[in-house]
Amino acid sequence: MVTDVAIRRLHAQRLIGEPFASAIDAVSWLGAVQAQDYAGAKWGLGQRTRDVSDTALDRLFDAGAILRTHVMRPTWHFVLPDDVRWLLDLTAPRVKVSLAHYDRRLEIDLPLLRRSHAVLEGALRDDSYRTRGELAGELARAGIPAVGQRLGHLLMHAELDAIVVSGPRRGKQFTYALLAERAPRARRLDRDEALAELTLRYFAGHGPAQVQDFAWWSGLGAADVRRGLALVGSALAQEVIDGKPYWSLPNAPPAGVSAPIVHLLPNYDEFLIAYRDRSASLDPARGFDLAPFPYGSILSHVVILNGQVWGGWKRRLQGRQVVVELGPLDVLDAAEKAALRQAVERLARFLGVPAIETLCLS
Repeated sequence: MVTDVAIRRLHAQRLIGEPFASAIDAVSWLGAVQAQDYAGAKWGLGQRTRDVSDTALDRLFDAGAILRTHVMRPTWHFVLPDDVRWLLDLTAPRVKVSLAHYDRRLEIDLPLLRRSHAVLEGALRDDSYRTRGELAGELARAGIPAVGQRLGHLLMHAELDAIVVSGPRRGKQFTYALLAERAPRARRLDRDEALAELTLRYFAGHGPAQVQDFAWWSGLGAADVRRGLALVGSALAQEVIDGKPYWSLPNAPPAGVSAPIVHLLPNYDEFLIAYRDRSASLDPARGFDLAPFPYGSILSHVVILNGQVWGGWKRRLQGRQVVVELGPLDVLDAAEKAALRQAVERLARFLGVPAIETLCLS
């Protein structure tokens, strides 16, 4: 049944079952984790990792054990230093094609990018971490106007060309670093090796999933996806569920949960963002679709019950508390209420706050 797919994905992503020992293991298993919402992406890792805190993830990020850069699709992802180069080699060309229209409008061409890259390399050399605003100043002094969207695209191109990557945070500001200095031992793979590696990681960490899901998540074309599946061969198992072909690990755990389990998913969590076809987690009886939704869409903050979208939520810090606001939910039985409380308590432990207050909005 298609509803079993959602439970199996919870297992594959370690949202249920044995959690990862470290956030580094979580990123490695998933391949990459969408992370333009930095706080939300940390919470996504926190739900998959045993005994990790928000501040511990900040320390890993600042130390460069987890990097954040544009890769696969034109948005930020968490990746590991060991993987960043081969991932960029494989996926950046298609991301750059998607930027071509904006490049023309912003008057960004290859000669300009060469000049911009040279300025950025000079400014960041020898671990000279710089903020976005500081790099804008360096570009302006070199005669390259860089504000707003144009600055963002110049920096994105530098990420896609493996020039820059995330540096340690400075207070609440993010910095950039040279990728060669931040990930000096990053692996290089030939194209088929990289394609096989990403194919296996995606379906192992997200399966059961379809070809269209992997194409969406990776940004690769259908021919590359078919090639990747051919390269990994029997390392993945194919099955047909409700008339659709899915791939996953042959020894993946079966569907099933012994008691209700609730997750407070953050923005763009891999459990939903990683699939083109999200119907396995959308109960037709609830009528949820991309819009309208209590807090934007099912790609925003989502409450899921046993892998099914259940409602929306959001959080706000209030002194030494985090207030969890819940959008309209179904009527809850006692076990579901207990599961919701446990989800809120997991968030409290992750953030290291002494209390949680929930507000049910109707």
